[in-house]
Amino acid sequence: MTVLNSQATSGMERRQDKSKEIGFFNRHATEAEYNVFSERSNHRLISKCLELAKLRPPGRVADLGCGSGVFSAILSENGFDCLGLDISYGLVALGQRLRPNIRFLTADIEALPLPSCSLDGVMLSGVVHHLPDPRACAREVFRVLKPGGVFMAFDPNRMNPFMYLYRDRSSPFYSSKGVTENERPVLAWQVRRVFSEAGFEVRSSYLSGLSYRYVASSLGRVFLPAYNFLDSVFFLLPFLKNFSSFVLTTGVKKT
Repeated sequence: MTVLNSQATSGMERRQDKSKEIGFFNRHATEAEYNVFSERSNHRLISKCLELAKLRPPGRVADLGCGSGVFSAILSENGFDCLGLDISYGLVALGQRLRPNIRFLTADIEALPLPSCSLDGVMLSGVVHHLPDPRACAREVFRVLKPGGVFMAFDPNRMNPFMYLYRDRSSPFYSSKGVTENERPVLAWQVRRVFSEAGFEVRSSYLSGLSYRYVASSLGRVFLPAYNFLDSVFFLLPFLKNFSSFVLTTGVKKT
């Protein structure tokens, strides 16, 4: 699953180092699958995104940052005509080999090879937190969606104590293992602002209880069962909802 880390300065948009991003994810393409969460969590995440976006089949949907197509396959199983796109040609090739019934393309999310107003929905599969400045992405998502079309995005929440401590560079416990230098957990209000400025009606929600099946750090793997348990129960408390591990952002293209 490939591509807000800091604000642009002097009106200039900051861009990610795409070559490093491609290299990082191409290395994952040597594996049999690129699949971060448990199968149950994968389906729960997509179901929640579809529910929040009020998107129902049939319809044409693009899975941006599709990786090897885990979420593309679930969208297809749900009755959508799904197209998977990723910046990593290695993962795209893996996805096409594993899922020949789905079409995959190597593409830059900031310059999509898709006609304007051609999609009913867009899934941003853990993409936004890879972009130092996601404004170009938001504009492209707006361009390719039909009027009234919707986008769905999920990203790690910087307000979550685990995500902050483990994955934010300002944390004294930050680990760079298994992430690119572009990544940083997001703040919900910043993501909402970017997509609102692009022309969407936007809302945020939060989700915890997604069980990880693997993390790159050997030390992290020791604590992974404890993390999965705590994350599944701790943030069920209503007053802790905004501190859940993931921010879910959905938006409708204004007509």
